[in-house]
Amino acid sequence: MTQQTADLRKSLKDFFGFDSFKGNQEAVIRSILEGNDCFVIMPTGAGKSLCYQLPALMQEGTAIIISPLIALMKNQVDSIRGFGESDAIAHFLNSSLTKTQTKTVKDDVASGKTKMLYVAPETLKKDETVEFLRSVKVSFVAVDEAHCISEWGHDFRPEYRRIKQIIKAIDDVPMVALTATATPKVQFDIQKNLNMTDAKVFKSSFNRDNLYYEVKAKGKKGQTLKDILSFINQRAGKSGIIYCLSRKKVEEIAEILVANGVRALPYHAGLDAKTRSSHQDKFLMEEVDVIVATIAFGMGIDKPDVRFVIHYDVPKSLEGYYQETGRSGRDGKEGDCVLFYNPNDNEKLEKFLKDKPVAEREIGTQLILEMASFAESSQCRRKFLLHYFGEEFDSDNCNKMCDNCRHPKETVDVTKEFVTMLEVAKATGGRVNIDHIVEIMVGEASNEVKAYKHDQLPQFGVGKDRDATFWKSTVRLGLINNLLEKNIEKYGLISLLDKGEDFIQNPRPVKMPIDTKFENVSDQDFENVQLESLYDKDLYVKLKALQREVAREKNLPPYVIFQESSLEDMATKYPITLEEMENISGVGKNKALKFGQPFIELIATYVEENDIDRPHDMVLKTVANKSGKKIAIIQNIDKKLVIDDIARSQALSVPELLDEIENIVYSGTKLDFSYYIDEIIDDEVKEEIFDYFRGTEDNDLDAAVNEFDGDFSHDEMQLFRIQFISEVAN
Repeated sequence: MTQQTADLRKSLKDFFGFDSFKGNQEAVIRSILEGNDCFVIMPTGAGKSLCYQLPALMQEGTAIIISPLIALMKNQVDSIRGFGESDAIAHFLNSSLTKTQTKTVKDDVASGKTKMLYVAPETLKKDETVEFLRSVKVSFVAVDEAHCISEWGHDFRPEYRRIKQIIKAIDDVPMVALTATATPKVQFDIQKNLNMTDAKVFKSSFNRDNLYYEVKAKGKKGQTLKDILSFINQRAGKSGIIYCLSRKKVEEIAEILVANGVRALPYHAGLDAKTRSSHQDKFLMEEVDVIVATIAFGMGIDKPDVRFVIHYDVPKSLEGYYQETGRSGRDGKEGDCVLFYNPNDNEKLEKFLKDKPVAEREIGTQLILEMASFAESSQCRRKFLLHYFGEEFDSDNCNKMCDNCRHPKETVDVTKEFVTMLEVAKATGGRVNIDHIVEIMVGEASNEVKAYKHDQLPQFGVGKDRDATFWKSTVRLGLINNLLEKNIEKYGLISLLDKGEDFIQNPRPVKMPIDTKFENVSDQDFENVQLESLYDKDLYVKLKALQREVAREKNLPPYVIFQESSLEDMATKYPITLEEMENISGVGKNKALKFGQPFIELIATYVEENDIDRPHDMVLKTVANKSGKKIAIIQNIDKKLVIDDIARSQALSVPELLDEIENIVYSGTKLDFSYYIDEIIDDEVKEEIFDYFRGTEDNDLDAAVNEFDGDFSHDEMQLFRIQFISEVAN
């Protein structure tokens, strides 16, 4: 071991407590210390941040780290301060600071106490920032998340384009660019824009062998959310992230998860900075298990034990998908990555591009198509993903860590068809995209096919006995095995490579699984579907009979014992303890204690006799009843406020308030409205009404109003029924 190696490892141990470096870390750090420009491409979880943190701590002066997100800066600074003797060792400079805080940061930097200063690109470009940094000793500049420079990257930030000229105005110091995701095109853009074409390039494998990749069809809203809830409940207590494209969806899913017992919080740009920071900290401190977020969450978040990443919506690009899934399993242990795919989502993403400049729209469209190809492919997902980033991978080494390798589809011999497809690619001369090739194969004379006179090719229509999905599968197989090349800069045009030419001349047997054809789920199907339980019909019949039996014993109407929706819930969740019964919709603790025992005994016997594997998940509870509103209503009733005043205080109409109160009472909470009812009717009439409710199985309020000749309004009768249920059932 050389003295330099020994010194580096001692510094690593002293500062961070590690005994050895990972992958390319040591080589990168050596190069930075030697004053070289460096370009570091290293997957999430490989220790990218340490590559600039350690040399910053070892060198004289302050390293400037340019970072795109305030949340990312805060997380990194908090982490570094944990290793330092004082908080001054690392600071961030951005718009979130007050004038006093900004002065403290600048004083610490000027005095030499600060080894790392994290700066947002928007802050860096200000004249006052440039002037200040020119007055201090800068050791080097690190550009984190450098893919933001490229329009072909998944988080393009125009501010990143000016970084090089701003740095030149400060000092001629070494520059380090770092990213976890970069296709060959993005790599070139980064180096060109930062004037780093001569930089030393350190590229690690993009393979994350501990991550399991799976794509599931996105069904109707209720079913997809049930799938997600089941998935989370099977990993109880484990940390995960759910990504959505819209703020509205983030809020909705977070609420539904909470309503179903999951410790979850939302995270998106619509929340104020304090709330975002609080939610992020709670996730890091494990006060919550799941964050439901837009893509803004997670960049650089140093939480090693995120066990799953779910994409509720299809990402805008494969780079984005790779970056986001990479936040799972950073400690090298298991990480499940599940994408719910609906082709209709691609169309929505393309609509978002319609107002963009032409060049940006074309780039965005190609990135969406690449993401669709990944989702629909039946090839090894790991091989597909790594091929996109310019890395060769043998699918035998996937070790069944993707759904296509773990559950392979039946393959078919496509040797003849594959050669024909390659011949078409050759005949079109690299001037058309995958859809055009497919149109030739199936004999579809589109305007573009006619314009190129490709309807006159001998292969036109030769594959009309196969559908478009089959022919797309053959093209994708050719791409992933480097017989074809796709130029995404030029609208995804397909050209034949030398290896493909050789295959035409010397064909070899080809077997292929057909890619998945996903059904479009329309917005109407998806957004408006009710969250309904698929309950056990046989068990429901038995529970219904027991409900009537208990009602006869108690001399009460059956609906007072349990509502039908509660029986359906029991027939879905199979509760066999009183604690589980409390979680049934419309039950609660009091009602479970009062009526639950015979029901859980019946269910336990049914489960045993029918050898039922009780589900980990619960059917989705909707979030109509907010706990805060429920508490306020109960407190107002305890204060004996009149109904109209309670409704006004909760911004509800009287009928809406009565429905809320009825839900509370049906769930087993005892409420007393006698202070209000006694002013409307005397005890004799009250007993007559209660006798009516006691003697009828009909839960129809209109029938009750008619029974008493319309002497009482619908609202008054509903209030009488609420008081009746509260007195006799709770």
